[in-house]
Amino acid sequence: MGEALRNNWYAIRMGFEISKSRVIHSFVVNLFGNFEWVFFSGYFLRHIVGELEAGKDFSTIFMFILGCGGMFFVMNLYNSYVENVVVPLEGTRVYQGIYEKLYRKAKNVELRCYEDSDFYNKYTMAADQAEEKVTKIIDSTWGIVTGVFASGAVLYTMFTIDPVSVLFVISPLVGNFLFGNLKNRFEFMRYQEEVPHDKVLNYVNRAIYLPDYAKEIRLSRVFCLLKNQYDEATEEKSKLAGKYAFRIGSMNVFWQLLTFTVMFEGVLLFSIYKNLVVGSMSLAELTVMTSLMVAATWILIGLFENIMETIKNGMFISNLRSFLEYEEKIPENQDGIMPDENFGSLEFEHVSFSYQNEETIKDLSFVIRQGENIALVGHNGAGKTTIIKLLLRLYDPTEGVIRLNGIDIREYNLRAYRNLFAAAFQDYRIFGMTVKDNVLMGRHLENEDERVIDALKKAGVYDKISSLPEGIYTMMTKEFDENGAVLSGGEGQKVAVARAFIKPSPIRIFDEPSSALDPIAEYELFNSIMEDGVNHTMIFISHRLSSVKNADKVFMLETGRIIEEGTHKELMTQEGSYAQMYKKQAMNYLAVDTVEGVTL
Repeated sequence: MGEALRNNWYAIRMGFEISKSRVIHSFVVNLFGNFEWVFFSGYFLRHIVGELEAGKDFSTIFMFILGCGGMFFVMNLYNSYVENVVVPLEGTRVYQGIYEKLYRKAKNVELRCYEDSDFYNKYTMAADQAEEKVTKIIDSTWGIVTGVFASGAVLYTMFTIDPVSVLFVISPLVGNFLFGNLKNRFEFMRYQEEVPHDKVLNYVNRAIYLPDYAKEIRLSRVFCLLKNQYDEATEEKSKLAGKYAFRIGSMNVFWQLLTFTVMFEGVLLFSIYKNLVVGSMSLAELTVMTSLMVAATWILIGLFENIMETIKNGMFISNLRSFLEYEEKIPENQDGIMPDENFGSLEFEHVSFSYQNEETIKDLSFVIRQGENIALVGHNGAGKTTIIKLLLRLYDPTEGVIRLNGIDIREYNLRAYRNLFAAAFQDYRIFGMTVKDNVLMGRHLENEDERVIDALKKAGVYDKISSLPEGIYTMMTKEFDENGAVLSGGEGQKVAVARAFIKPSPIRIFDEPSSALDPIAEYELFNSIMEDGVNHTMIFISHRLSSVKNADKVFMLETGRIIEEGTHKELMTQEGSYAQMYKKQAMNYLAVDTVEGVTL
């Protein structure tokens, strides 16, 4: 209960921070709503019946009714304004504010979080209708505050007529606090267990309609596998529904019985008994008691529903709160020393890195000096891409240290440090934006159009882009524009390489930049990279060793260790793993059995 209250208070503070208007109007609406019940049942009818019994003139009674009608009209007019104007407008603002917080947090957490299924599930639950849960908590909280005073006023009036009638309040108390609370708890438990299966269903839904998967689905039987995943997730959700059906259903029956039936029917039968059998309650008091009973029933039902709603949503808000309060290990906004762009060296000093209890980098030490062209080569899983992620501080080493100009890179301002690097990744993504925006990636530079075109020319894809209907202003993908351009894998990879060309950074990283290119396109691209990299430090990852022949130094990796290093010629002379891999690749290109006189 204490945790739920803290979560609710967290949600209210967030809502007030984003939209004070939404919170204030919610209070006034709840105040008016409960005031109507109290005024009409506890004062309005009692006053009229009293006036009639006293023989007052009807015109006086009519003027009272007319005045009350005018007051209720103004209140209903205000309620309509809030419901149709304030709630939609401020609801949109709350939605925007909460998801801005979520997106900023999602952008700020380290890459490892996205690879942690538990953390990703928590993010999914945090983002699941977060704004709806926050606004429900705001409305429910004010409903509780105003409902407590309203129920106190109505019950006091009932007590003045017959003290025994107030005992019927025990029934909805038990119904809501015991059975209603258990019902909400079981529903939350079911929701938590459903999240992993909902993730599967959402994945299959995306895979079916996104164009990325269309060809594979049509040219294979993978649809059957997707359908099996979908059916298994649906079946698991059905099992969960069955698992909790009796618990939730039985709690709901007791909740309904004690909250509605006993309270509503009990007070009515009690009042009739007092009037007809005992004779201790007059017809006027019976009339007022009947009205009070209806008011008390609905005020208490609303009060308890609001209490249960805050408890239930407080459980959901715990995911939102824990996600937003998560302390990043590598926060994107980390401040620190501003690095010098004219760096002297990058050094890995006894660096090791473990991922999910598996050591992928082992006691790695090497130095990259300004102006060098460095190549990282090796079989898949050798640790090449992990080195780049460590270098970019997407991960931090488990052991050892990485230094820039002799200073631990963790001491630098993270954004300024990363701005030293321009990177083109193998697992690039093309966004539903213009070609220009896909190259600039949010940067603002002088003479942007000319620089974008120049970068595309260097990447060898400008001829294709210039042939598109709007050139560099053509929308990419068909996500938002049915006329959007869909590039081939190689063309898309060249656009990703253009991102590295256009960024004014001293160090450039190319992670398998030619994996989707044919040998001729690869040769041309690497020539462009080398020509453009005269004044830059270059780091390559490539599985095609022919593309790294001109590197100043080659690091051959195996199971997270450097097993060989040197120039291409030096490594070929050593006749080690690098030379063996190079010759095998050369044989495949030349379709021969021997290379350089060595039989393989």
